[in-house]
Amino acid sequence: LAVEFAKKGFEVVGIDVDKERVDRIRRKISYITDVRTSDLKDVIRLKLLKAEDSFCALDQIDVVFVCVPTPLKHKAHPDISFIMSAVKQIRRYLHSGQLMILESTTYPGTTEEEILPLLETSGLTCGEDFFLAFSPERIDPGNEKYPLRKIPKVIGGITKEATELAGLLYKNIVERVVPVNSARVAETVKLLENTFRIVNIGLIDEIAQMCHEMNIDIWEVIEAAMTKPFGFMGFYPGPGVGGHCIPKDPLYLYWKAKKFGFSSRFIKLSSEIISRMPHYVIERMEAALDKSGINLKRRKVLVIGVTYKKDVLDLRKSPALDIIEGLMQKNIDVSYYDPLIPYLKINQLHLDSIKLTATTIKRFDCVLIVTDHSVIDYAFVLKNARLVFDTRNVYKGIADKKLVRL
Repeated sequence: LAVEFAKKGFEVVGIDVDKERVDRIRRKISYITDVRTSDLKDVIRLKLLKAEDSFCALDQIDVVFVCVPTPLKHKAHPDISFIMSAVKQIRRYLHSGQLMILESTTYPGTTEEEILPLLETSGLTCGEDFFLAFSPERIDPGNEKYPLRKIPKVIGGITKEATELAGLLYKNIVERVVPVNSARVAETVKLLENTFRIVNIGLIDEIAQMCHEMNIDIWEVIEAAMTKPFGFMGFYPGPGVGGHCIPKDPLYLYWKAKKFGFSSRFIKLSSEIISRMPHYVIERMEAALDKSGINLKRRKVLVIGVTYKKDVLDLRKSPALDIIEGLMQKNIDVSYYDPLIPYLKINQLHLDSIKLTATTIKRFDCVLIVTDHSVIDYAFVLKNARLVFDTRNVYKGIADKKLVRL
């Protein structure tokens, strides 16, 4: 977002409490896969983008975007503390004519019920002195077909003027803006988009388990179903879902609906099915090892791919981490290989990525493919492995007695 506005000639200041990120920007090094370091260097060289770890810069800012994490607390309760912490700082520097846009995914009503009252404690009035809107981020990391400029921007302001102002601003960097009647509608749009995905992924994960019991190839079923030119959209089973959106966003909607006495059974069930997939993968892998006759006490497993998505440098909510932890709890000797992640230091996980050679692969009783990075030579892996459990269908169309698919 910052780089795209800077490319259009806007003077952009990025503020982050993470001093390491600020330092990397100052050194002209991008830490986001979708932002080329060369583009970052260009806008910094032209003095159109700079990074700060202090909120003092807000005093001279006309438009403020809030793009902070919105995690979940225990029992699927939304945590908007990062949003409110940022808004408290914005309130200190709020001035006449300023426009604030929240992009962080949140539950319906956050902008109007939480942010608006807090900003107005400054003594300024929304719609007269300052303007407030919500516009959900819709970035799909690693998707080169749909970069930011090609993704329509949904905008819902607290006032009509706020919607119009935000639309005029976004038109500088996106091809299409989609105004809606309120911030609540815009907030719900993002939640609907990701609820649609979690429900369909949960459905296909359940059908994959059903097909396994019935000895039916789910991958072949999906490919054949996709030949229908209408009324069907292909979703694929997997070891679980990760990232900053799908695992949690629908639960924001579920939580808010409960406040109105409504329980969304689809969201709850889909979330439960998906959250159990790492355990299901382990169970299936253990069954395959049992069938192969490998001794329980000496099992060694190599996990290939630990990011939540192929070719994307992001570990957030990655099912691979749950799988590795689950294997360790069973006292299975676990190693991993990921060309994007040289080491793992998360909670109790402290591992280094191994080298993927014929010798190392042969050391393991099973190779578990969790994330299907494009640069990996899967034929080489299969050739040297004793057993391969493929959760991503990278071996589509290949029949081999030492190959097991999800």
